[in-house]
Amino acid sequence: MDNKKFHNNLIVSTSPHIVTDEDTTKLMGTVLLAMLPALVASTYIFGARVLLLAAVCIVASVGFEWIYNMLAKKPQTISDLSAAVTGLLIAFNVPSSFPLWMAVIGCFVAIVVIKQLYGGIGRNFVNPAITARIFLFISFAAQMTTWPLPRMAAKTDAVTGPTPLALVAGGASKSDLPSNMDMFLGFTGGSLGEVSALALLVGGLFLIWRKVISPAIPCAFLGTVFVIALAYYKGDFNMAIFHLCAGGVMLGAFFMATDYVTSPKLTKGQIMFGIGCGIITMAIRLWGNYPEGVSFSILLMNICTPLINRWSYKSYVKGGAK
Repeated sequence: MDNKKFHNNLIVSTSPHIVTDEDTTKLMGTVLLAMLPALVASTYIFGARVLLLAAVCIVASVGFEWIYNMLAKKPQTISDLSAAVTGLLIAFNVPSSFPLWMAVIGCFVAIVVIKQLYGGIGRNFVNPAITARIFLFISFAAQMTTWPLPRMAAKTDAVTGPTPLALVAGGASKSDLPSNMDMFLGFTGGSLGEVSALALLVGGLFLIWRKVISPAIPCAFLGTVFVIALAYYKGDFNMAIFHLCAGGVMLGAFFMATDYVTSPKLTKGQIMFGIGCGIITMAIRLWGNYPEGVSFSILLMNICTPLINRWSYKSYVKGGAK
């Protein structure tokens, strides 16, 4: 073999190195397809403004990536669809009534500050959409905690109301909580991507079926939430199901905690990551000042990912690479 020719064709890139016929565009396209059931459900539940909000977030995210690459004289990467996925995830993390200009600020934080300034896709150390959600929550708390009621649930003059988790945090009795079936279908207040557990479950199972994500993180995350809730409520199965359907657990478990860049690479590490997300989520829900803890749990576990990878790799090698 011509060594000179060989070296000229050698490509060195940032890990992880995966041998597959898939590329980033195909993977991100599949994720977008998996998010369609939740988008359709949210549109049905909250109205046409959902589509406007989603479109603005996607266009803003793609636009910020294009502008940054142009100004930095870097190759354009908008065709890989990762910015579009981030934009839709940001839309999924805010209420349907959220001001569009605030959502655009969240997209700027996610794409420019968290993703591009750290080197672009594959180099950010935390999930851009999760970080943007927390930024928006801290910066615009009133708007981020004003939840429009579903159209079919607005039986009074009120147009906004508390989420199921806010009701629990406020000491509401079980009779005042929405039924688990209502939360499973999505007939409750909340952000776009957390109201229909059914739609998110369909999308998540589709990603697992297509082998875009591993079931390790979602199963560990959801299983930990269920077990802790079951223990805390002394075996109350209904409340354990409640915590699976309420808030952003389904969205976080399937679409955000499984991010390739910010989650562990090996199965053992993924299980640890999912368990950690579940523990932090329930600690915040049950004993913290906020009714929801999914975003904070994923962000904190993102920071721990390098340590988890290091531990799981050492365990993998000591175990004889089994």
